Amino acid sequence: MKTKLMACICGAALMTAPALAQDQSAMATFMNTEGEEVGSAELMQTEAGVEITATVSGLTEGEHGFHIHETGDCDPSNGFDSAGGHYNPTDNQHGFDNPEGPHAGDMENQVADVDGNLSADVVNDRVSLIEGEEGYLFDEDGSALMIHAEADDYMTDPGGDAGSRVACAVVEPADGM
Repeated sequence: MKTKLMACICGAALMTAPALAQDQSAMATFMNTEGEEVGSAELMQTEAGVEITATVSGLTEGEHGFHIHETGDCDPSNGFDSAGGHYNPTDNQHGFDNPEGPHAGDMENQVADVDGNLSADVVNDRVSLIEGEEGYLFDEDGSALMIHAEADDYMTDPGGDAGSRVACAVVEPADGM
């Protein structure tokens, strides 16, 4: 009897593992303001938070603000305004240097090289890919990754004075997970 019970428990645990994995990875494809594909990102839930690995081309050399925005909509015809503001479910002020910040979607500036290529690998501990956790990125209107024309100053509310939006990517659940 104990053997059958253990077999049922183990079987149930194995059946739920794929369902949990579905919530723990995501992907995103960056487009520029002309609607051209310019990069991609992979997001993976880790114990430390969501790891975001991204590569983007066609940028100007130098530092760029890199954020998670509150709406999963990247319409280039409106300069990506459709993505809304920084993801901020806790109503904090903007910026790492702000005593009332940061937003959940605030991340470190990223640097594009002389050829305009940017490679990012950051961990954001204020967001999650797990449904029910605070900062869940797949809420009713989704979320987007955004690259700005200039560096974020880590203080100015609400957007860090990072300039125009130059690349946007809707965050989507990874296929096959």
